[in-house]
Amino acid sequence: MSLRPVGITGLGMAVPDRVLTNFDLERMVETSDEWIQTRTGIRERRIAEAGEASSDYAVRAARQAMEQAGVTPDQVDLIICATVTPDMPMPATAAIVQAALGAHRAAAFDLSAACPGWIYGVVMAQQTIATGLYNCALVIGVELLSKMVNWQDRATCVLFGDAAGAAVLQPVSEGRGILASVLGAEGAGACHLYTPAGGSRRPASPETVEQGLHFIHMNGPEVFKFAVRVMNEATVQVLEKAGLGVDDIDLLVPHQANIRIIDGAVKRLAIPPEKVVVNLDRYGNTSSASIPVALTEALQEGRVRDGDLVVCVSFGAGLVWGALAMRWGR
Repeated sequence: MSLRPVGITGLGMAVPDRVLTNFDLERMVETSDEWIQTRTGIRERRIAEAGEASSDYAVRAARQAMEQAGVTPDQVDLIICATVTPDMPMPATAAIVQAALGAHRAAAFDLSAACPGWIYGVVMAQQTIATGLYNCALVIGVELLSKMVNWQDRATCVLFGDAAGAAVLQPVSEGRGILASVLGAEGAGACHLYTPAGGSRRPASPETVEQGLHFIHMNGPEVFKFAVRVMNEATVQVLEKAGLGVDDIDLLVPHQANIRIIDGAVKRLAIPPEKVVVNLDRYGNTSSASIPVALTEALQEGRVRDGDLVVCVSFGAGLVWGALAMRWGR
């Protein structure tokens, strides 16, 4: 059976209106704008309002992506929502999005792979279209991490923001679309970035809430070491699978977690800075939304052209990672 080429035909994003700057954080925890910018590169992040949920932003990003792709709700066969901040434990946030969009024909499920979640979702959706099972998939990365951080913990609260990014995937012309992908995990590192309670291991209770076990816990130095290594390795691996080299990259879209991690990977790969997308200074780390938001902005700014080789690479809790190599165009 021959496989159909699959690519992104539409992109969209949605972020909250509320901006939380480093100077705002100075009044909340013991930190400073200089400390945050020096260590992370982040100046500000977007914060959702009380009562807002991940699906609210997922729907907005999805509608924008569908409009760009020229797709109607009844043409969508599959919705994958990558998130670690679902509206609720069940049902899937993707099902809530499906109803809001009126995409009543679409199958819908959530995927939990933290920051590389959107890449994982794109790879899953690609397989369904390449084999002919479906013709149109919507992959959304959405996080409202502001609802999961301890705003008294300066090691984590300065890092994260809220956002959603979405992509429509469809069959494309030969030589266009996704050329190769790499997914991986080092589960032994799960203890370095996790939320201790709220699952079957430690169900929610007054004690878990009182002890702050529903917040993000992170071993920063270990995650940093992992990230710098795997960002480089995954980029090289996905290029090798595509039969290409680093010099062939027209645009690198890395996970927007920390400018030092991005700079370290870019330096190792010897990629010119003008070929790298960076927007974490305005949004912080938005986990699974990070790459689709950055890619959407790059497209809006004219940095992505037909025929360009675009590489996306991410890492996150698990510890997991993923990378995509795409030849842009339909």
